[in-house]
Amino acid sequence: MTIELTRMSSKGQVVIPLDIRKKLNLGEGGVLAVSSKDNLVVFKRIENPLTEDDIKTFNDIKEAWKEIEEGKAKRMDSSDFLKEISKW
Repeated sequence: MTIELTRMSSKGQVVIPLDIRKKLNLGEGGVLAVSSKDNLVVFKRIENPLTEDDIKTFNDIKEAWKEIEEGKAKRMDSSDFLKEISKW
């Protein structure tokens, strides 16, 4: 898993670091789904048109937000969290 820092421009644009763009095969015009809740923003590269896997991911994200709001989510330290999301 790769974690890098980036900044937002005055126009709200965010640069996705080159290593991550290469890893995800993201080029100009690539499509990203964006979800947010509180201080978390999630980007997912999607194919055009949406695939069944893309729709499943959106449903998983929706269910995760619901569990967080209902207090069902468990707390974990950052290393456990990184291990968990690397499975995604």
